[in-house]
Amino acid sequence: MSEKKSQSDETRGSVEFRTLATESLSRETFPVGGQDPEATYQVLSEELLLDGNSKQNLATFCQTWESNQVHRLMDLAMDKNLIDKDEYPQTAEIERRCVALLADLWNAPKGSQVGCSTIGSSEAAMLGGMAAKWRWREKRRAAGLSTDRPNMVCGSVQICWIKFARYWDIEMREIEMSPGRLCMDPEEVLEKVDENTIFVVPTLGVTYHGLYEDVQAISEALDDLQARTGLDIPIHVDAASGGFLIPFTRGEHKPWDFQLERVKSINSSGHKFGLAPLGVGWILWREKKDLPEELVFHVSYLGGDMPTFQINFSRPAGQVIAQYYDFVRLGRSGYAEIHNGSHEVAQYFCSILKTLGEFDIIHDGAPEMGIPAVVWTLPEGANPGYNLYDLADRLRMRGWQVPAYPLTGTYKATPVQRILVKLGFTKEMADLLLQHVKEALDYFQKHPAHTPLSAEEGGSYCHL
Repeated sequence: MSEKKSQSDETRGSVEFRTLATESLSRETFPVGGQDPEATYQVLSEELLLDGNSKQNLATFCQTWESNQVHRLMDLAMDKNLIDKDEYPQTAEIERRCVALLADLWNAPKGSQVGCSTIGSSEAAMLGGMAAKWRWREKRRAAGLSTDRPNMVCGSVQICWIKFARYWDIEMREIEMSPGRLCMDPEEVLEKVDENTIFVVPTLGVTYHGLYEDVQAISEALDDLQARTGLDIPIHVDAASGGFLIPFTRGEHKPWDFQLERVKSINSSGHKFGLAPLGVGWILWREKKDLPEELVFHVSYLGGDMPTFQINFSRPAGQVIAQYYDFVRLGRSGYAEIHNGSHEVAQYFCSILKTLGEFDIIHDGAPEMGIPAVVWTLPEGANPGYNLYDLADRLRMRGWQVPAYPLTGTYKATPVQRILVKLGFTKEMADLLLQHVKEALDYFQKHPAHTPLSAEEGGSYCHL
């Protein structure tokens, strides 16, 4: 009977699949009836084959490889709501442990474990910005001063900061790129700040070119400003990428974290070089006083008293649990092995790319300079019969997503191209990509692009 039932189910599933295969899925109107689950799954899974191969997506900063153990932990947590700490106390404890481990990693004062998980580093950045605005406003009010013109000072930042400034009515004073200055310069910072500056935001791994901004030099410049004028301006470090790289990678790294007293908060992305699955970021404050109490909400309707300071509310717990799994499974030595390996592959790729004689290198993947990425451009005035948008388009034919995009400021008309080297991108894959780059260059030599693609025509989503 069991065998007959199994055969009957299989036959029915095949019939359902044939029916779905000859009809379109509902796209504009909600369907009246349902479909066989396995047949529906098969149709959808085949539709997803039209997506790109994530292993060849060298544009994204996010992880594209996860272990079997992480998949299993995610299954265990699929129905757990992270915010419901009364119902899932052990999950809440795991989140607390992650904050404690990051406080240790980023050299927070002993006993200072003030922070929380977020959906990603963008939400974390906005929480850090909100806290800075509230601290500035309270300080101004106490002094009887106006609070209607807050500003922030930053370099060429990821779009989350542009969103923050717009959503929370902050004037953004961006220091754009200029010849010899791709990163924010301390002297330029001092020219931009004033009594209405809520914070300065240096970036550890600027999205455009991957280089680290000098947090220590900016901090020392602001220390000197305070000594001369009394103006005390805090720093928030956007360590979306670098927060999970600098503590583990070789090379000389200046202090950038809570070792610098002026650093009041740090955001980072667990699902980038933190190696966790998509959907987790982190925000930590130096001390409890740096997170204004009025921003912390207490809810009781899920059971118990639960303080929360996040833009998102209900969210899955699996990513945080997987993050803790990575912390305890890998430890400092494991993260160091993985990330130093990524830097080695990046530098290997760059060394071969240089031999082609076609490009100027902006970042070669050196760990003391920036994240494991390679960024290049065409020499000024060069006319090789193609531009970088053409090259990106040609590589896309082989499945590679290698974005081309313009820089900012003086270089806003200068396109660059970038690959990000992460766990899963091996030397073998680097060799394959290099071979396809060479093939593309050979193609353009024989068939030059008489009408090169524009940024609008050839630009792909470049994760800025």
